[in-house]
Amino acid sequence: MEEKLDNISRKKERIDVKLWQGFFEFLKKYKIKVLLLLLVMVLVGLIEATFPYLTRFAIDTFVVPKSFNGFWKFIAAFSLLTTIQSINTYVLIVLAGKIETGMTRDIRNSAFSKLQKLPLSFFDANGTGPLIARIMSDVQRVTGILSWGMVDTVWGISTMTFITFYLFRLNWKMALFVVGSIPVIFFVSLYFQKLILRHYRIVRRYNSEVTGKFNEGILGAKTTKILSVEEKTIAEFSQLTSKMRQEAIKASVISSIYTPIIVQIGSIVTALILVYGSKNLEQGSITYGTLAAFISYSIQFFEPLRELSRVMADVISSQAAGERVMEVLRAQSEGESSREYALAEFGFEGNVEFRNVSFKYNTSDMVLKNFNLKVKKGERIAIVGPTGSGKSTIVNLLGRFYEPTEGKIYFDGVNYTEIDLRTLRKNIGYVLQVPHLFNGTIAENIAVGKPGCTLEEIVEAAKVVNVHDYIVKLKDGYNTLVGEGGTNLSVGQRQLIALARVVLANPKIIVMDEATSSIDAHTEHIIQESIDKILHGRTSFVIAHRLSTIRSADRILVIENGEIIEDGSHEQLMKKRGHYYRLYMQQFVEEKEKELFNV
Repeated sequence: MEEKLDNISRKKERIDVKLWQGFFEFLKKYKIKVLLLLLVMVLVGLIEATFPYLTRFAIDTFVVPKSFNGFWKFIAAFSLLTTIQSINTYVLIVLAGKIETGMTRDIRNSAFSKLQKLPLSFFDANGTGPLIARIMSDVQRVTGILSWGMVDTVWGISTMTFITFYLFRLNWKMALFVVGSIPVIFFVSLYFQKLILRHYRIVRRYNSEVTGKFNEGILGAKTTKILSVEEKTIAEFSQLTSKMRQEAIKASVISSIYTPIIVQIGSIVTALILVYGSKNLEQGSITYGTLAAFISYSIQFFEPLRELSRVMADVISSQAAGERVMEVLRAQSEGESSREYALAEFGFEGNVEFRNVSFKYNTSDMVLKNFNLKVKKGERIAIVGPTGSGKSTIVNLLGRFYEPTEGKIYFDGVNYTEIDLRTLRKNIGYVLQVPHLFNGTIAENIAVGKPGCTLEEIVEAAKVVNVHDYIVKLKDGYNTLVGEGGTNLSVGQRQLIALARVVLANPKIIVMDEATSSIDAHTEHIIQESIDKILHGRTSFVIAHRLSTIRSADRILVIENGEIIEDGSHEQLMKKRGHYYRLYMQQFVEEKEKELFNV
């Protein structure tokens, strides 16, 4: 079973190189742009480091001797460098922007693709809101630091390297004041990065919970209004955002302390250079231009150092987001463990066997206990029982949405973990209690069952389930938009379209999970006729709430506490006068009372 992703283990609070290496894989696609960007940033750093050196030249050549010999050539060279720097700035913004947006798209595509391949247990453990937060805001944060953080890092390192070169070229003793501050800054950064990362992990977790509350508030708006709990919902959301705000403030305060410390170290170094340089100037060992250049360099040196410190802080704070994104990308897809043995081509007949199967969700009690069942090709199996008895678990295991905790499931004598997962699912058709339709046309939703099919095939499938006449009466016919989740259609209409989808897919096995429990009697009659057509000659599993709909089943299984307590046809079980008999008679009396009193 999947563990909840927010249960992050205690990681060392430092930059996780392996984590970021995983994201660097997405940079390979943009390697030419990345190399060009790196080259531009090195050039930017060189030019910025050269400006104070040119200032030294100007002071010693033009200002101190009060000579303008060659002044205009100097102005021309200075202007040329300024122009080149402006072009570099434009190029780096364009390149970094393209890398950021491209990586954002690629990571989101990879994350969405991974989500389609994850088992249902993953979604049981992780809410919709937190997953949306990972794919949207967390990915944006990661790609931002990878693109613009790379820009600032390369610029910072390049500028500091060239400044260090010029410093030692001018006066190696004074250069040591600047270079000697680097170890101090390193240890200060090491201390603060632990504190920053600790708080930002909490902030990102709260961000996911806030997104989840937003999602819950939208999807559950109707229920909230029915129960008149708007104020309670608002209070809960406000409490959550307040906690997130408190943690964000703590993280920001730590970051705001960190940067001034770096600035203070730089100010101390500048003061030392000013004092030491003034004495050397009096002694005549350095020029005015050299002292001016050193003061400029001591200030300029700490600007990229501050940027590198900020980038480090951003990397640390973004690492929490990166961990959450990478946990999705690295989550194990369903069926991965046995894929190398999978039988891609498997001829389904429809024989099914559950052999000593036990199952539990995560750490809960066993839902199924030593469950055994053999189903022959073409048999119609009805499953009834109270809520929580294990009915839906049986059909979920059948489609390998979950795998048995103990025991095995066989299709035509072959362990179903050895059958290619897509092959297995293509041969099992599901019709759920609340069918899901995709935001598109009716034709597109039916065609999901058989990609690439013709309109004639779609129409034929619709006719089989008695929905064609309804569709053609619509203004746009088969091109009618169903809305998000099929909201433009009634539950019964959605159910018929879902049935048409199954007809088009033509699976060997069909599962009906309380397919008629949420619709009125008239629509149920229409759907039941369609179901009888579809199930003919196919192995089928029907979970039913209304027992009157399963009287024609070959076998009816009564499930209680994960075990089969009765097994037989409708006539056989009625003769036994056991559990099924009592359930059926109770429903029969209730239905007759409704007819009598016209309820």
